[in-house]
Amino acid sequence: MSISTGLCPEERALRHCLLLDLKDDPAAIEEYEAKHRAIWPEVAQHLRRNGVLSMEIYRLGTRLCMVMETDDERFDAERMAQAEAQDPRVQAWEALMWRFQAPTPWTQPGRKWTPATRIFDLAAQPSTPEPGETLA
Repeated sequence: MSISTGLCPEERALRHCLLLDLKDDPAAIEEYEAKHRAIWPEVAQHLRRNGVLSMEIYRLGTRLCMVMETDDERFDAERMAQAEAQDPRVQAWEALMWRFQAPTPWTQPGRKWTPATRIFDLAAQPSTPEPGETLA
C-alpha cells in the first residue's frame, strides 16, 4: 500500500499524512496523549528499523493527523505491517492504542490510520513578484 503524499525537502524521503479518530472521551484522550509523551522503546525501534525518519501526531478535537517522513529506499508499508505482526511488543502497543482510537468515517474495514490526499502544495505554485518587486 502506498501512502506517500509527496517528496520531502530531504533527498530520498517521503512525507505521509494519515488520519485517525479518537473515541470521544476526554479522560481517554488525556491518557492517550500521556502515553505518547513516552512511547515504548520497542515501538520507537520498530519505526526506525522500518525506515521512519520522523513522526508527529497532531490533534484537533477527536481527529488525529500523523505526519511521517520515511526513507524512500528503506520504507515499505507492507513489510512494516509484517514486522509488526511478528513482534509481540509492537502488537501489544497497537492493541492498547486501539482502546482509544476509532476509524474515521472514510476508513476501510480492517484499517486504522488512513492516508489523506494532498490537495495543495505551495512549492508547486509559480513564483510571482510582490507589487514593486522583481524576481531575480
